[in-house]
Amino acid sequence: MANGSRQAAWEFFGAELKRRRENAALTQSELGTLVFVSGGYIGQFEQAIRKPQLDVAQRLDTVLQTDGFFERLWKKLIKDQRYTEYFAHAAELERLATEICEYAPAVVPGLLQTREYAQAVFWASNPFANEEHIEELVKGRTDRARLLKDATRPVYWAVLHETVLRIPVGGPAVMAHQLDHIAALTQEHKALLQVLPFAAGAHPEMGKMMWLMEFEDAPPTVYTEAVRSGNLVDEPLVVKRVRASYDHIRAAALSPEASLALIESVAEDYRRCASTT
Repeated sequence: MANGSRQAAWEFFGAELKRRRENAALTQSELGTLVFVSGGYIGQFEQAIRKPQLDVAQRLDTVLQTDGFFERLWKKLIKDQRYTEYFAHAAELERLATEICEYAPAVVPGLLQTREYAQAVFWASNPFANEEHIEELVKGRTDRARLLKDATRPVYWAVLHETVLRIPVGGPAVMAHQLDHIAALTQEHKALLQVLPFAAGAHPEMGKMMWLMEFEDAPPTVYTEAVRSGNLVDEPLVVKRVRASYDHIRAAALSPEASLALIESVAEDYRRCASTT
């Protein structure tokens, strides 16, 4: 399903939600209370600005007595998109964020990945896939990365553990290009990068990625990921705790200037290695 037709389908979802809500004589706030989201969220669902998660679609069916209509439509739309089900909603929110903060313990974040790096990551995760499937995954990843080149791009701040720089994903040449790309984004002021060095030792949330998003007219959201699963949370106390952990990691990391110097140094090491193989 092309992007335009997918958006039209989500607009249909929103229009149906509005029609059935009004038929039930419920305000957005009243419906929101019944399905455990804010009235503002219901309004954004109806305008196709935000996409509900599956459990919300299921609760809409229950409250509005729609016999599974919203759940079936949700599953159809998610199935037709390029991202895995557990990440799809986070990818939608990413485009709406005014600020994104990430901590990456082992892999270059998707928004920073080059095509070659992404390809190596996907082949490692899908060793028996065909090239067409890998290409589709890579295209989804590189399309996401264009967000940082948009005029209306969000403020983007990432902390990479030094492990990210040292794992030779795709080999020395791919890593040299990947680190050059990261350095260029920082030099062009499209991203602010810090590196958490090995010397920092123990730190909050060791080994766990975290991704915080801020929005113009919605509460901040945290996304975390485990094996074949993702967790998107906007509960204020949880967000506050994750933000505190992220701030501690950021404080322990090298300065942006020292981080850039390290990234460039490691890239040069990879370049030398590539030239001798």
